[in-house]
Parts: sequence; C-alpha cells; structure tokens
Amino acid sequence: MPTKANSAFMKPLNISPDLAAVVGKGPMPRSEVVKALWVYIKKNNLQDPQKKRNIIADANLKKVFGGKAVVDMFEMTKLVSKHLSA
Repeated sequence: MPTKANSAFMKPLNISPDLAAVVGKGPMPRSEVVKALWVYIKKNNLQDPQKKRNIIADANLKKVFGGKAVVDMFEMTKLVSKHLSA
C-alpha cells in the first residue's frame, strides 16, 4: 500500500504559465514535472559542465527561478514548487 507522502507526490498539480512554458501544460504529478524539467535542461545544455549540480537558466527558466541566472538542483526543486498548486 503506498504511503501518504508517496500518493501526494503522484497527485496531479496545476502548473503556472511560466513553468508550463518549460515542462508543458498540466496538471501533472510533481515527479513528472521534475522529469520534464531535466529533459528540458539536458536538451538545452543548461547544466554547468564544471559544477553539475548547477543549472544555468535560460529566459524561460529565469521566470521559474525567480529571475536567478544560476541555481543548484536542490534550490531548483524549491523554486519549482512555487509554480505548482493543488
């Protein structure tokens, strides 16, 4: 039986227009949002080659990252959750 935290993780969430420009239209579960984000980052070569934990924001990601040019992957998930709502 899945735990409560797990089902919350799989629950489809609404996606802000800024985030939808990167990952596509929602609703989608947080896990899918993160997966789509990494596809976008890799496709557009936005990972810092020296510091793999850092994501270099393009114009679309800057909107999601609150205007920041570079964020690390842990901060990224926190910033992305501001663009998700039940």
